[in-house]
Amino acid sequence: MTEEKEKIERIYTIPLGRIVLAPKQRRAKRTINVIREFAIKHMKSSEIKLSPELNEKVWEKGIRNFPRKITVKMVKDEDGVVTISLPTEE
Repeated sequence: MTEEKEKIERIYTIPLGRIVLAPKQRRAKRTINVIREFAIKHMKSSEIKLSPELNEKVWEKGIRNFPRKITVKMVKDEDGVVTISLPTEE
């Protein structure tokens, strides 16, 4: 009786308002860390990979001006690796 692991795919809207408490010159970096922490908490995995498109979206307005919330798609594969990307509208 072997268990077959499936991909887990979820879409989350992550609130990023608490990043205002970080210093201005570290806000985009802190945003990336908050997204990672959110994924670790909700997807129960320590291996997190962010897509380049998501990284560009966070850094779009520079290091000081970050998005207040962001919608992401998290996919956990059979090995426990979580890939975070922007949701694609189909």
